[in-house]
This record gives sequence, structure tokens and C-alpha cells, in this order.
Amino acid sequence: MTLSIGVLGYRFMGKAHANALARLPMFFPDAPDVERSVLVGRNEEALESAADQLGFESTATDWADVVDEVDVFYNLGPNHVHAEPSIAALEAGTPVFCEKPLAPTLETAEEMAEAAAGAGVPAGCAFNYRFVPAIRYAKNLLEAGELGEIHHVRGRYLQDWLVDPEAPWSWRNDAELAGSGALGDLGSHTIDLVRFLVGDDDLAGEIERISGHLQTFVEERPVEGDDETRPVTVDDAYTAQAEFENGAVGTFEASRFASGHKNDHTIEIHGSDGSLRFSLERLNELEVLRDENRGYETILVTDEDDPYVDHWWPPGHVIGWEHTFVHENYEFLNAVETGDDFAPNFEDGLAAQRLLAAIEESDDRGEWVTLE
Repeated sequence: MTLSIGVLGYRFMGKAHANALARLPMFFPDAPDVERSVLVGRNEEALESAADQLGFESTATDWADVVDEVDVFYNLGPNHVHAEPSIAALEAGTPVFCEKPLAPTLETAEEMAEAAAGAGVPAGCAFNYRFVPAIRYAKNLLEAGELGEIHHVRGRYLQDWLVDPEAPWSWRNDAELAGSGALGDLGSHTIDLVRFLVGDDDLAGEIERISGHLQTFVEERPVEGDDETRPVTVDDAYTAQAEFENGAVGTFEASRFASGHKNDHTIEIHGSDGSLRFSLERLNELEVLRDENRGYETILVTDEDDPYVDHWWPPGHVIGWEHTFVHENYEFLNAVETGDDFAPNFEDGLAAQRLLAAIEESDDRGEWVTLE
């Protein structure tokens, strides 16, 4: 059986997933057969050009004409268009893969998760960093108990693409369209990775309470190709501290104003028997501490018995950011074909959204927020 794929969105994430779909048969021969069937967008001229470049057979300007005609629907549009097309697809019985954060607001995320729960088909949320081989290696270490009792968790996601106050306004600067700024765009990745790595009851468990602070540094930005400016209604940076069920403490931050950091997503976990560190800017490496007297060792996670790596190159021949999307698509499409569960799913997206909302609430109230 060949799965027909319909994709809403053809820019950044559209390219990332189209590339992944094209690579699947080359490197994952046991993956389901797929065809890039329909590309959905608003601008017909740009859409036709993108479809030709990305290898799609046809185009459509209305997602409603697509969601019940394809075998799988990818919603890669801006945050404010995540809900309606995804819910419509799920109600039609079409599996959905949706970009993160799941929605601009907690209420909308709850509606999406409810639709997914009643659909009986896979509904995936695009937290692609779960599929970095080094992160899977770290997960295996943690599940094996090699770090002991977890005490400290640190996560930061730093970028610098908005440092210049003349950088143009985009939908990511608008609360109506994006929901939040660095918090949702970057912080959702950090929160999901932390939940994935230590959220099990045997490790740190879920976050019980959290406090947060949001900051906007530039209040308005110029509109590209125009003389006007538009207000920035989202955060440029956030910080948060958290307490986990087992008493472990966590600190999180993200910024689009961190000069010198292009895409620095760093996770540190410290336990009673060891520690680990990971940075997305060195995504083939994992730093692990097992013996305090000898310090950290750097593990190059490229051996054939490391997660996913047997599909790629010989040991030491590193992979990159785009490969995480190949792994993610491989797992999701296998779940579609077999009917198995897929994670991260819409429930995971909702769990992350609850924490994002709690951080915003804490900033508004100026106090800790307890998660129910």
C-alpha cells in the first residue's frame, strides 16, 4: 500500500518534511511507501513553484478539499491554523501530523487533543528533537538508572535572529497568530524533551509546580517592504524554574536575543550517580559523567548499534539536523501503516501546552503555579 500525503505549508517546515519523505526509501527501505500527493497553500504562483521544487504531484488552495482525500495530513502551517484543519482531518478519520506548539492557546490545544482521542488514528505532534540519536542514547542511560536519582534538570534554547531591532516583523511576533514568542516556539521543545527524558515516575516524574517570567525587548518592528511598523505582542525571552514530583528542581530559558547563539538547545541532567549534557549545536555528541574524579566523557553517538544510525553512514560519519525529521517521519508513518501508537502525540503536545500556559500565568500573577 502507498500512503498519499497531503501537506499544508511549504516554507521552512514544509521543506524539512518534504526532504525527509524523499529520503525515506533511500535509507529506510522498511518504511511505508509514500507519495507526496497534495501541497496546500494560499498563493497559487508560489504554491506551484514550491510543489515542483518539493516533489508534490498536485496543489490545492483549500485544506478542506484535501483532509478527507489523502491517507495522511501534515499540518505545518503557522500556529493559528493548527486547530481547524487538524480537527477536520481527524473527524474524517485521517491521521494527522501537526507542528508544535500544538496550538496558540491551552483551550485550543485541549480541543485538538479531545478530537485526537476520539479519532482512533495516529495524531503526532512534531517534537523532532526526541529523534536525535544522542537523545535516544541519553534516554536509554536514564531508563537503565545509570544516573541514579535525578536532582537537577536544566534546559535552555538560545537564538539571536531578533537581536537587531530592525529585523522585520513576522507572524511569530503576534500573539493572535503565534500564541507566544520564544516560550512557545523554543520553550515547547525544551519542555517536551525534559518530559521525554525524565518524566517517568521512576525518574523525576512530571513537573508539579512552576514559576516563570516573560520579557519583550523590542516593542515594535518594521514591516518588510513597507514604511509602517507593527507591535510585538509576544515574549522575546522567558525564564522558568520548576519542581518535579520526586523533588528534583529544574530551570528553563529561551531567547531570540542571545547574541552569538544560532540554534543552541542544551539539556543538562544531574543525578546521584552521574550527569549528562547535550547541545543541539553538537548533536552527534553526548557528554556523560559517571566518575566524578575523571570528569565528563564525550561519546560520539554514530556507531551502528546507536539509535537510528545503522541506516546512515559508517561510525564517525556524522548526521545533521535534517535527519531528525527522517527518523520522526519513519516512526510516524510506520504507526499509520500498522495502527500502533505514536509518541509524541497530541496528548504530549497538550501536556507541553499546559506548562507553557502555567509559565504565562505565573508571569501574570507573579507567583508559583501548581499543575493539576
